[in-house]
Amino acid sequence: MIEPAFLLAAFVGGLGAIAIRLPPLVGFLVAGFLLNALGFDRTPLLDLISDIGVTLLLFTIGLKLDVRTLLRGDVWGGATLHMLGSSLLFFGLLALLKGWGLSLLADSQWQTLLLLGFALSFSSTVFVIKVLEKRSETQTAYGRLAIGVLIMQDIFAVLFITASTGKLPSVWALGLVLLIPLAPLLRQLLDRLGHGEMQILFGMLLALVLGYSLFEALGVKGDLGALIIGLLLAPHPAAQTLARSMFNIKELLLVGFFLGIGLTAMPELSHLSMALLLLALLPLKSLLYQLVFMRFPMRNRTSILATLSLSNYSEFGLIVGAIAVSGGLLGEDWLIVISLAVALSFGLSAMLNAVSEGIYRWLEPRLPKRQRGELSPSDRPIEVGDAEAVVLGMGRIGRSVYRRLQKQYGLRVLGIDSNPASIKMLSSRGFNAVEGDALDSDFWDKLLMSPGVHMVVLAMPHHAGNLFALKQLRSRQFPGKITAVVEFPEEIEPIRELGASAVFHVYDEAGRALADSAAEESGIEPVSSHLG
Repeated sequence: MIEPAFLLAAFVGGLGAIAIRLPPLVGFLVAGFLLNALGFDRTPLLDLISDIGVTLLLFTIGLKLDVRTLLRGDVWGGATLHMLGSSLLFFGLLALLKGWGLSLLADSQWQTLLLLGFALSFSSTVFVIKVLEKRSETQTAYGRLAIGVLIMQDIFAVLFITASTGKLPSVWALGLVLLIPLAPLLRQLLDRLGHGEMQILFGMLLALVLGYSLFEALGVKGDLGALIIGLLLAPHPAAQTLARSMFNIKELLLVGFFLGIGLTAMPELSHLSMALLLLALLPLKSLLYQLVFMRFPMRNRTSILATLSLSNYSEFGLIVGAIAVSGGLLGEDWLIVISLAVALSFGLSAMLNAVSEGIYRWLEPRLPKRQRGELSPSDRPIEVGDAEAVVLGMGRIGRSVYRRLQKQYGLRVLGIDSNPASIKMLSSRGFNAVEGDALDSDFWDKLLMSPGVHMVVLAMPHHAGNLFALKQLRSRQFPGKITAVVEFPEEIEPIRELGASAVFHVYDEAGRALADSAAEESGIEPVSSHLG
């Protein structure tokens, strides 16, 4: 059984982080260090929970990822250039610190310094994707870039672990290519399971057995296996539903991951000093990300926000450290230093990402301008054409709104969504839809709103996105009517205060429509008609 103190500390830490407007995971990290100070140790159960959480995270990433993203030059090229440059940068900085007589580096050989540089070049997959998911930005241009870079780094990690341990994958690992023809059968089975507990159980089976366990048994990193299985299911329409179904389970289990970092080892003052020094070097890693991304045809906003999201150290550094300690290349003190540096970088990165839009607005005028011809099509201005109504968010509700406005009211409608895969699917079905991220401040500058547009419907799945879009429309003095959809009652008033013409609570409206339909079928007239 898990220690009750772990649950209490995690809850109190998360609550404290929310109180000061930081992500709960920062509170979980602090809770881990406090538990460590009180004499608690990591337990096998906590490690198991943490491992399962990370595996499910990578599986759900795969469910939402278009594999073609990894083939983009800015993804594989950016990841490769940054890893080489960052490893050499940290190697040089650590060599300089050794020359200045830093005690922890006194006996380090050049191989050790290069290994540390390699470990510090990684960014945290778990942390970054958690932040992106909380902000509903995994499908934005910068979110897709950041995730693609992280997956490439995971692939580099697998290659390193294989080379450093001297354990080559089993020859039977070649048989894993048979998973490709197996994928259509898995998708068919997913179709038959509905949306209940069998769907979630199927997801767990795929991630933990067919993904993690099978790949581990064949000498391949299990987490990578979970990611690959997710990728094989991603083209299926139900993959997104499966990812949403597993979201809460994954989030809860990942609490164990962040607690575990704090419980790794008890730091001393010398460890903390070195960790703070590494934290002070983190901006150089961020600057290198920015310089690399600027080599590719993307907007400044995409490169800056991707850089900010990747500005942290990775838990992979602990894996490298453990391998180096076991091989006698590093002292055990470095495991403590790296765990502290990782935790501190998470806290700093969380604060930076909370104000990332403001940082971008400050930096953008100071960076070279990108000409329209240099940008990818998705970054160029969006023209609404002859549309009379615009629907922001083309999920299930957005598609229903689109069809109703078009068929029932004869309006020319434009649908906008941030997911390129959804746009491609909708376009193939005859929808007038374009890619655009309503949470992107530049999107509103790119959107050339026609005078003919007299209605905007905010049908995005998250309240923060609808609020942001409403503020942007009002700041640009949009003269038409704005209607928004909300999921929870407490979201209604903030939307109204910003001047929405109408606000619809999803469940209330569904209940009213169902009641009206039932009464109509039974021949019952509304009470108000009798009173009239």
